[in-house]
Amino acid sequence: MDHTTLCLDIGSGTQDVLLHSPDREIENCPKFVLPSPAIQIGRRIEALRMQQKDIWLHGCNMGGGVTRFVRAHQKAGLTVASSESAAYTMADDLTRVTGSGIEIVEQCPDGFTPVRLTDFDEAWWRRFLEVAELDWPDRIAACAQDHGFHPGQSNRMARFKLWRSLLREGGGRPEALVYDEPPAMLTRLADLRTEIGGGPVADTGAAAVLGALYVDEIEQHGRETGITLVNIGNSHLIAFLLFGGTIHGVYEQHTGCVDGAKLWEDLDKFRCGCLPFDQVFEENGHGCLTLDLPDGADGFRPTYVIGPRRAMLEGYDVSFPAPGGDMMLAGCFGLLKGLALRQG
Repeated sequence: MDHTTLCLDIGSGTQDVLLHSPDREIENCPKFVLPSPAIQIGRRIEALRMQQKDIWLHGCNMGGGVTRFVRAHQKAGLTVASSESAAYTMADDLTRVTGSGIEIVEQCPDGFTPVRLTDFDEAWWRRFLEVAELDWPDRIAACAQDHGFHPGQSNRMARFKLWRSLLREGGGRPEALVYDEPPAMLTRLADLRTEIGGGPVADTGAAAVLGALYVDEIEQHGRETGITLVNIGNSHLIAFLLFGGTIHGVYEQHTGCVDGAKLWEDLDKFRCGCLPFDQVFEENGHGCLTLDLPDGADGFRPTYVIGPRRAMLEGYDVSFPAPGGDMMLAGCFGLLKGLALRQG
């Protein structure tokens, strides 16, 4: 890989960033853990609320974490308008947006203050890197969670189609979810790809599993016997059963819906293919899917856990790796790993 790559893992609370140079040791590459775009933009909206300013949202579909700041603006008795492209941040079904009192207009109304929604603000990043005396990268790669565009359907149910497609049509190859062009339903990733200049994008779940595989010992272990990889994020957690470089199962739940004991119980059932999709879905998760599990996987017992909420499984029979020496940047290392696997 001969490109300098700015890797972004955009979460609900933070964006975790790696500026990777192939001619520099990974430990010496610049790394940042910064507030997420949703938090940054939310604070701008909050400041305008304190100033009693009506706002007009424009830009593109971004992480929904900004929505709580928009709702707070409305609860304060202020008016919110939005362009159609930005309105999809709040809901797939725009009648829900207009029904909440947000007027959809393509020009900023008189007296309103414009607020641009985006998961990647190029002008901000150019200023940031310039102040840090760092050159602009050759390319940008980014990952974010995308429930997908599914009007009239459950986002949780529809999102799980992504994992079914990976296991059944994509051969379970984790690198298949690093997209040059994401599927049409992944509208957030499509907008993100445009904002970063057409670079590769991925779902955070895919980037997490690839991040664990960035550790050579884990990748080798997963080729020789089955392993379980778990990423416990601030909002979502996802687990994969991996053997021979192939994903054989996916489990996805909301972090706030389980504690350590419940998660460990689910993982035990997941490893043997005994955890029903309907059970996870009814417990407010996205679901669970396992293929016919190979005998050579030996029960997928070795379990590697990453993510900011990984302490949930402290005291259980798990390992806590730090891909590239920094667990918070696992998604960034995952993007690099996925790109490397695609190149063969």
